[in-house]
Amino acid sequence: MKIQLSDSALKPAPLRESLEPAPLPTVEGGFQTVLADPPWRFANRTGKVAPEHRRLDRYSTMELDDIKALPVAKHTAKNAHLYLWVPNAMLPDGLAVMEAWGFRYISHIIWAKRRKDGGPDGRGVGFYFRNVTEILLFGVKGSMRTLPPARSQVNMIESRKREHSRKPDEQYPLIESCSPGPLLEMFARHAQPGWVAWGDESGDEAPRGAASKGYAGGAIERPGMDVPELAKYERIPDVEADALAADLHDMYERLGFSIRDIAAETGFTIARVRALLDRAGADIRPRGAVRVLQAQGQ
Repeated sequence: MKIQLSDSALKPAPLRESLEPAPLPTVEGGFQTVLADPPWRFANRTGKVAPEHRRLDRYSTMELDDIKALPVAKHTAKNAHLYLWVPNAMLPDGLAVMEAWGFRYISHIIWAKRRKDGGPDGRGVGFYFRNVTEILLFGVKGSMRTLPPARSQVNMIESRKREHSRKPDEQYPLIESCSPGPLLEMFARHAQPGWVAWGDESGDEAPRGAASKGYAGGAIERPGMDVPELAKYERIPDVEADALAADLHDMYERLGFSIRDIAAETGFTIARVRALLDRAGADIRPRGAVRVLQAQGQ
């Protein structure tokens, strides 16, 4: 028996309708710092992890031209900073938006998504690589340096993931210490003290959506180790040296620490760190090489 399906049954469920954005807020003299996390529209809008997939129905997205058309330049000061979140696969689009808004690219901050033990969280998605990072582009309009605390601020945030698309809370104190107010957050997930929030969810007291299992945030608990206090040329007994070498090997190979990072963490000289890694049989990376970390046990 052949079953005849109606035309409506053959059509996929409709995607969310695009919403007309509300006018941007204004302040006298314009905002000096803008943080934006646009609802980027991926080419595959019906993929199983796409924001508009009918199973998820997370939020509406915007066409690239519509994001570029937002009058950010008119609402910012003559000299201003822009922090713009962009997915790895859409980096060229992010740079195009930055230019359309009147900013020039200067640098970026990487959000490294971590597991509870500090290793890379390999539960990300991607067609070519498993993404465990996101990019926060930094641009300048006019001429304005970052504030003095930025001189010692590294361009990386390490934290655990939470609700879908929610960015790390660590971004706020970082930006507040490096860039002046007034502060505007575009496409805000919830209201933030000291910021003017704009977006569909900007009036919420907390981000919408439940965190999936294993995505509740929380502190990173790196494996601890007992580091002996040693004089510069003091010899470590063999048994202690073997145990210490194994710990450093774990930091170097699994967690991706550099030799310089390990020296800073332990207080050892670089020469001692190298000797202990050699003792543990570590495959020493060339200086300056980029290590591609693979999540363990995922």
